[in-house]
Order: sequence, then structure tokens, then C-alpha cells
Amino acid sequence: MGSEKIKTVELGTGGPRVGVQGLGCMGMSFAYGPTDADEARATLERALELGVTLYDTADVYGAGENEKFIAPFIRANRAEVVLATKFALSVDPEDPSKRTIRNDRPYIRRSVEDSLQRLGVDEIDLYYMHRRDVAVPLEETIGAMAELVAEGKVKHLGLSEVTAAELRAAQAVHPIAAVQSEWSLFSRDVENGVVAAAAELGVGFVPYSPLGRGFLTGAFVNADKELDASDFRRQQPRFTGANATANAALLEPVRRVAAAHDATLGQIALAWVQQQAAGHGLAVVPIPGTRKRSRVEENTAATRIELSEQDLALLEPIAAQVAGPRYADMTFTSAGRE
Repeated sequence: MGSEKIKTVELGTGGPRVGVQGLGCMGMSFAYGPTDADEARATLERALELGVTLYDTADVYGAGENEKFIAPFIRANRAEVVLATKFALSVDPEDPSKRTIRNDRPYIRRSVEDSLQRLGVDEIDLYYMHRRDVAVPLEETIGAMAELVAEGKVKHLGLSEVTAAELRAAQAVHPIAAVQSEWSLFSRDVENGVVAAAAELGVGFVPYSPLGRGFLTGAFVNADKELDASDFRRQQPRFTGANATANAALLEPVRRVAAAHDATLGQIALAWVQQQAAGHGLAVVPIPGTRKRSRVEENTAATRIELSEQDLALLEPIAAQVAGPRYADMTFTSAGRE
């Protein structure tokens, strides 16, 4: 793998300037089974060497443990990195399927203070509302987040899993730098509304799970049979049983395109996401997660792959054929509100 640095882009009008690919840090200490902590820390360093500057975590990842895990790296490289974290979501440690979402002002203020303390920083570069609590007026939530900007605790605001209408309503209260939602060859529902709204408003887009949580790389076929018992992916309908078998067959055109480019499946999946920036007219900064240096080298190299119209035509039908929803409970996402 080469050591060429990736290009940079402004994430939203007036937003932070970041590498065109970020790093999702969740799996370094949470959700995806056992971790080699030393290798994960080395991966953070290698990513920075390759020009990755946007590092993404959340307070819910391991009940704050993921923020603590990346904190020493963030502090050691504070001038170079753009730190993104999130509030709004908590998970019952005894039953991960039980989730609580809160967007009220007291909760936000407590959450930001807790995150700042765990991370050991004075200011968060990009602070996301992780999920939408429809019981709280959006204007109240964004107003509370805007107060954090005024107080110097947060630089830029972001939203995750919101609809086009919600993005427009939020932007009317305070500038939004980025929207984060799942966007990949397997998950394209964001193209129904919020992507166009982001482009119209000058908001950047941060696709999470651009590699379909590893499924698009061919790393596993059936989560139940191949992944650790603690792995979050065993709870996701697309990766188990008959759905997994059907979805594995959808990787064939990805393999064909990969062979033509002498690339891996994951690189083609990432190149497709990166190329959506030109197609939709907005900044797109995917945050593939990894805890291995070799993978971050592979992933960043994907930013230099240019897919042809013929390649794109081969990949176009995949999403419509995917079996199973993104989550067992899709009320947890924006899909039911768009």
C-alpha cells in the first residue's frame, strides 16, 4: 500500500476542512467483538499519517468507553484532528435492543460536559444529535446545541438519521455542517430526500457503514456462524439466515468491478460512496470503521479509484435487491419519517 495522503474537502459551507475520508472509531472498543487495543491505537496514528483527520465516536459507544479510548490520541494531535462525537442515544447494557433517545436541553448540556471530560478537551469540533427524539421540538434541540457553540464548547453542529424536512428546520435555527446517515451500495434510502436537501443547503454528508459493516468487503457471509457472540452484527437482519445468503450473491458485480481495477471489494464500495459527491453536488466524507493499519491503508487508497459509467451501471441495481432492513427496528432511524 502506498503512503500518499488523501485530498481534503470543506465539510459543509463554513464547516471544518477534513480529509475526504474519515475514520469511524466505534469498533475499536465496542460492538464488533474482541479488539487488539495496541493495533487499534496504531491504526489511529496511521490514519493521520495518510491524511485522515475526521475521527468519529459517540457517547453511547461502550457507555463512554470509546471516547476514553481515543482521548489520548485526540489530545496528542489536537491541532491536526477534527473530533466528532454525538449525544441523544443510550443503550441498556443488559439488552442492547432497548434504546432510549433524548433531545431535551438538560440532557444535551449534561451530555456535552460528560463527553468533554471523557475526551479531555475544551471543545468538540463537530457535535451530532445522534438520533431524533420526536417528542422534543427540533427548534429546542438545535437551540440548545447552538448555545454550546456560543459558549465555545462546540465548533460545528451535525445531525444523524434525519429527514430532509428536519434538516431544513434545523438549518433555519443554526448552520448545520454535516448530516450523518448510513449510505452504501446496500443502503441508499437517503437519496430519497435528505441528500438533495443537504446539497441545496450546503451541508456536508458523512456516510456511516459505507462498507455495510464489513459485509461489502466479503469478510463474512453469515454473522451467526462466523462472528463472535458479542458482535453487534448478529442482531442485524441483513447479515443472518436466508437474508445473508441472498445478500452475499449481490456482491458478484462488485467482484467484477474490483477485478477490472485490481482492487478489493471494499475499495470499490468506498469508491462508489466517494463518487456520490460529484453525482449529487455536495461534500461526501465516509467514515469506514477499522482497527487495523492495513485496512486504513486499503480504505484510503480507494479515494484514488475512479469508477467508469459502465462500473456504476453494474453497481446501480444492488441496493434495490438487498434482503432485510438495516436494523431490526427501523423506527430507530429516519426511514419512517422521510
